[in-house]
Amino acid sequence: MIIREIVEDREIQNLTQYATKSAESKGRRLAEEKCEIRTDFQRDRDRIIHSKAFRRLMHKTQVFLAPEGDHFRTRLTHTIEVSQIARTIARGSGLNEDLTEAIALGHDLGHTPFGHNGEVILDRLYSGGFKHNRQSLRVVDVLESSSQNRRGMNLTMEVRDGILTHTGPDLPQTPEGQVVRISDRIAYINHDIDDAIRSGVISAEDLPKESIAILGDSHKKRIDSLVKDMIRVSYNKPEARLSEEKWEAMNELRKYMFANVYSNKYVKSAGDPGKVEEIITSLFEYYLQRPEQLPEELLSMQNEYSIEELAKDHVASMTDRYAINKYNELFVPAGWK
Repeated sequence: MIIREIVEDREIQNLTQYATKSAESKGRRLAEEKCEIRTDFQRDRDRIIHSKAFRRLMHKTQVFLAPEGDHFRTRLTHTIEVSQIARTIARGSGLNEDLTEAIALGHDLGHTPFGHNGEVILDRLYSGGFKHNRQSLRVVDVLESSSQNRRGMNLTMEVRDGILTHTGPDLPQTPEGQVVRISDRIAYINHDIDDAIRSGVISAEDLPKESIAILGDSHKKRIDSLVKDMIRVSYNKPEARLSEEKWEAMNELRKYMFANVYSNKYVKSAGDPGKVEEIITSLFEYYLQRPEQLPEELLSMQNEYSIEELAKDHVASMTDRYAINKYNELFVPAGWK
């Protein structure tokens, strides 16, 4: 018996009845020969980790656009924190940890530069609308390739579904996808609180007292409380979720953060609300009017996709610093820099 089959048998024996087993995957859009060592979900995880889009997350903003200090989260550190939380919940709940990890690592691949500010601006500029979950799926289906012989990573249906539904109105079809959806919220609410306190935007005493009484008065305690609650509620159940009490307490923290941090001018644009909009808008319109300046790999798709969509793809893929540098190169006279 080859190693992959041993792992697949171990999943069937040890995971709960509601867990998604690798051997029972709905498969890929294009059939592939199986790996002797890794399950299909393990291969998906590896393809995501080795992609250019994953590496670019290192230089994409989470919330703070121009933080002073080395300890503020980026889109990559957020992704790693989501993965860690989701894997712990999946392991404790008897679910497929490899599938959970693959979804978690791929869920934000389509995020724009400058965090959600960039997403809002591209959503307004691009006629088809822009949502980072849909763009993440486009990244793994079209824009990134793990093979020279095809376009896209050709991920399994379960991983694709989890990436697409980690946010938005549609719920994941697998309990592992449900774990990632909630883990994403657990991670960003708590680490954004941590960053906001460090930056001086809020203080720990400002947080909603009822939520803190339920979840804990520190970053560590809140995550520990939410993770344990989700494992307790979800073990050997068809749906992965939090208890009503913990869910409501977490959402109160989320409402507080939207009201006091995510809309804060200092947080959004380091003092100038127009900077991000100027950069994103100028770059999008530049490539829309001069498509020949798009990267060759995008130009090769112009018979299949509109120039507008390819311009959106290019701007969405940029890191913060690349977008700033490209804007300066294209629009700022050398003597003004």
